[in-house]
Amino acid sequence: MRDLKIPEQRHPEKAHRADNAQPKKPSWIRVKAPVSDGYKQTHKIMRENKLVTVCEEAGCPNAGECWSQGHATMMIMGEICTRGCTFCNIATGKPQSLDAFEPGRVADAVAKLGLKHVVITSVDRDDLEDGGAEHFAQTIRAVRHRSPGTTIEILTPDFLKCAPSVLETVVAAKPDVFNHNLETVPGLYPEVRPGARYFHSLRLLQRVKELDPTMFTKSGIMVGLGEDKQSVHQVMDDMRAAEIDFLTIGQYLQPTPKHHAVDRFVHPDEFAAYEKAAYGKGFLMVSATPLTRSSYHAGDDFARLRENRLAKLGMN
Repeated sequence: MRDLKIPEQRHPEKAHRADNAQPKKPSWIRVKAPVSDGYKQTHKIMRENKLVTVCEEAGCPNAGECWSQGHATMMIMGEICTRGCTFCNIATGKPQSLDAFEPGRVADAVAKLGLKHVVITSVDRDDLEDGGAEHFAQTIRAVRHRSPGTTIEILTPDFLKCAPSVLETVVAAKPDVFNHNLETVPGLYPEVRPGARYFHSLRLLQRVKELDPTMFTKSGIMVGLGEDKQSVHQVMDDMRAAEIDFLTIGQYLQPTPKHHAVDRFVHPDEFAAYEKAAYGKGFLMVSATPLTRSSYHAGDDFARLRENRLAKLGMN
């Protein structure tokens, strides 16, 4: 039996890579260990519903803060990904078959947690003909049925090996926010995200807007992987050309010595400069801080995103 707690079994594709030194984190990166009652209650609900969270699987530094407030990002379609991106701590390998009862369990957990906004993500499932698109749609519908007042944000794979029509399945289920992360600048894709294609991911987000112009779109990148400022600004321009509404930029943190090395820790002042530039390029919403992650403060950010759209349209 494979033990995903053992690094060599969790990341067999990285086992033979040379170790990369893990530099000491600067003061602005450090976070407190989770100890609150709210954290424990959220953990209990996740376990009772046999759910996987990206907070745990990806080793998110904000898990303590988010879980203490009853927020968790649900990760559907299992805990094993068919891709082996060099930055990611999700386990790689051959996934198990889909669980038909999972959408209902996610909806039950959302109701128990009383969430006003939920983020649902998944592993990449290149083994499935539709990449898991119908499973996403079923999960969205289940949450809508159980918690009609909850807004739903999805963070999807790229559906690279699927027919273009699978995207229509997900968009037709009407999530409030469609998020797909570009992760890094195009020049680093062969090294950082080898199983993906930059312009395919960009086009995916553009097609969401074509299918439903009212749907909010969102994407994010990490910095500290070896990119330069010019390439980050080019990604911003590419995103705006694809009409992406919401941009997130966060610091890459190296999960283990076998993962991609941290090139540098980007200073908070540089993040502030990226945020200012992004608003200048026309994004409705920007979150750019060292600890920013796709779903960090997602509920509050969604409320601001909606307000910003109304303000832009002169409706508030």
